[in-house]
Formats: sequence, structure tokens, C-alpha cells
Amino acid sequence: MRLAQRIVVNSFVVATLLVGIVLFAVERRVTERVRAEEPTAAASADEFLSKVRRDIVIAGFAALLVGVALAQVLAAPVARPIEELRDVARGLAAGDLTQRPSRAIAGGEVGDLAEALRRLAEQLEARLQALHGEEALLVALTESLNEGVIAVDARQRVVRINETARQLLRLREPVPFPADFLPRDRTLREALAAVLSGSDAVPDEVRVDDRTLSLTARPLPGGGAVLALYDLTPVRRLEAVRRDFVANVSHELRTPLTVIGGFVETLQDEALPAELRRQFLAMCEGNVRRMQRIVDDLLDLSRIESGGWVPNPIDLDVAVVAAEVCSPLHAAATAKGVALRTEIGADAGHLYIDPTAARQILSNLAENALRHTTTGEVVLFSQNEDGGTRIGVRDTGTGIGAEHLPRIFERFYRADPGRSREAGGTGLGLAIVRHLAESHGGKVKAESQPGVGTTISAWIPRADAAAD
Repeated sequence: MRLAQRIVVNSFVVATLLVGIVLFAVERRVTERVRAEEPTAAASADEFLSKVRRDIVIAGFAALLVGVALAQVLAAPVARPIEELRDVARGLAAGDLTQRPSRAIAGGEVGDLAEALRRLAEQLEARLQALHGEEALLVALTESLNEGVIAVDARQRVVRINETARQLLRLREPVPFPADFLPRDRTLREALAAVLSGSDAVPDEVRVDDRTLSLTARPLPGGGAVLALYDLTPVRRLEAVRRDFVANVSHELRTPLTVIGGFVETLQDEALPAELRRQFLAMCEGNVRRMQRIVDDLLDLSRIESGGWVPNPIDLDVAVVAAEVCSPLHAAATAKGVALRTEIGADAGHLYIDPTAARQILSNLAENALRHTTTGEVVLFSQNEDGGTRIGVRDTGTGIGAEHLPRIFERFYRADPGRSREAGGTGLGLAIVRHLAESHGGKVKAESQPGVGTTISAWIPRADAAAD
């Protein structure tokens, strides 16, 4: 029941009681006085008392109505501000901090209550805004980290997780969610259990799918834990590449050094015939040149990868560059019975590329194709394609298996290691081609079929596309 209704009802009850008491007292007083008169007047006295009672009832009812009306009028000014304060308090409790008592409520205890409620609402709004600011700052900080951050409460629920952690652990569940949804790696589970019990966990590495993650866990003062994950996968891959690179370089250099060392030791024999001496010296010279090529290719590759070499592209005539590349290879091609020719497309005669890079791309591809072709032909070609020009070499050599194609542009990778070394390849030519093409905004492609031939090419964008 509303406050105004309660006030009216209470006023009605009180007014009724008061009127009843007054009427009862008046009626008793009149009755006593009338009965004290002469007995002969008893009949007329009874009639008189009946009329008095009727008049008193009417007067009492009228007084009661007036009392109720006055109670209604007097109750409204008291109940209205109190009801308003009640509605404001309910709104604040529901989270609507824009609620405020009206300024019309002033004076007295109700006015003091309204002012106190107003100050309370202003303080709550200020503190909530401060909390929202701190929350936004915390979210921005955690989302900007390269580390994955996971907060777990004392009930083993994940209450906060940044996007990096979601990507590392492949999680998409909205927070909060049970910690059981985390990967079931033993090291991760043991670290989480340790910090939830209040002790520090020793930093360790965990494996999640194909990723290696560094894990750090710390307990929270009020219970719970914070897990920090850092992706070590690129570091581990780099270490593996470095180990493979050192091993490959060591092997590539050790082979010619071993050959040279053996021949030099043999050449120290003064009884060695002159003809054999000349053959051994020629072999030593060949292996020295092979080591020189390896060192030169390593230096070129290092300079390109480190950014020490910057392309200076110009409008280049592809036919001229192809002729320059073919000129020193004609003798070797003729000796093997392989035709060496060029196919320059009518709309692909010019290329926007660094001249040195263009020569090195075609030279590496042509030498590689001639090295693995014993019959048929080796063709240097250019063609217009997808807003750029594709230059490359097509041969009818031994071909490359499909399982090797994705990796042939890696350093020192060989589909047939023994045959490639025997032919004198360094294993770096295609890696250099890939880096040179990418430095111009282009890309490389390899197509091959064992026993049929191989086509390896580099796509270079047009001048206007490269400028964009």
C-alpha cells in the first residue's frame, strides 16, 4: 500500500474514532438531561432524543467526510517527495546513475534525505567512471601485449583473457568460462594448480598444437592466478634454420676442401707424372671456384636478406638481358646437345626491374635448368600476366617431384642432393631468386613433372603497380 493511502486510512480511522467518541459523549449528556425532566414529558423527550441522535449522526458523517478530505490534502505533500526518493533509490540500485532527486524537495528531514541521496548518486557516478577508465586502460594494455595473458579466479574460472592468448590457445569462449577449457598440457595444468594453491611456478615451456610457448604463472593476493604465455615458435624455427644453415655451409665447404686437401697432398709427390699433376691442379681449381661461388652466393643472400641491397628498378629490355645471360652458356649447352633459346612475348618485351637483379634471376634459373637437362631444350621466356611480367626458364630436364616443389626456394634445399652437388650447384640460387623477386614486390612459382621438365619463374609487377 502506498504511503499516501496509508496516511489517508490512518487519518480516516483516527477521525472515525474521535467523531464516535464525541457523538457518544454528546448523546449520553443529552439523554441524562432529558430524563431528569418531568415524567409527563417522557414521550416528547424520546421523540426529541431520536431527532438529536439523527442530527448527531448526520453531523458526525459530515465531519468524517471533512476529516477524510483534509487527510487526503495533507497527506499528498508529505508522501509525494518520499515516493520520489524511493523511485530514485530504486533507479540507483538498478544501475541508472543519472537518477537525481528534484530540487523541489527542500527543507526538513525529507530535504536532508534528498540532498544526501543526490550526493550519493554523484559519488557513485564519479567512482564508476573512474572504474570504467581503469578498465579501459587495463584492456588496452593487455591487448597491446605480444604475450598472452590469462586471469583465473579462485573458483578456477577464466575471468580475463587477451586476444593474443586466444590466438595462441585457439580459444573463442566468452569470459567467464571454466579453466578446464584451457589446453590439457601437463605442464600448464601443473603450473596452474601450483599457483592456485599459493606457490610460485617455475617458468617453463609448453607445447600447444604446433607452437612452443614460454609459460610464467603467478598467484593473485586474493586468490586465483595470472598466466603469461609468449610464443617461442619463431625463435625455435630460427634456431633450427641457423643450425641447418651452419651444417649445410660446413658440409658444402668441407667437400671441396677435402678434395683440394687430398690433391695437394698427392701433388707433393715429386714422382707424379706431369699429366696427372695438370689434372689434379685442374680439379683443385674447379673446387676452389666452387667454394668461391658458395661464398659469393652467401654474401649476396646475406646482403639481400639484411636489407643491405636496395633495388633500383628501371625500364629494362628483356631480350637484351636474356641474350647477355645466354651468351656464356651456349658452349656448355652445345656440349650437352641441349638447345638454348629465348621466347620474349610481344607485350612482355620490357620489365620494370633492377638490371643486376634481372640478370641474376635469369642467370641462376638458366644455369640451374642447364645443369639438370641432358636432352631437349632450355628456354628463357617472358610473358604478360596479371598486371605484371613473368620471366623465367623452362626446360625438358629430369623434373622435380611434387613433394619437393614447396621447398625448392629454401637455402641449400635440394630435391636430389647427390646429383646437385655432382653437377656443381650451391643450393642457394633459387633462394636468391625468391628474395630478388620479393624485393621488387613480386613472387616466384615453380611447376614441374618428373621426366618431363620444369618451369621456374618470377612475376614482377608493372611500373605503375609497383609505384602504388
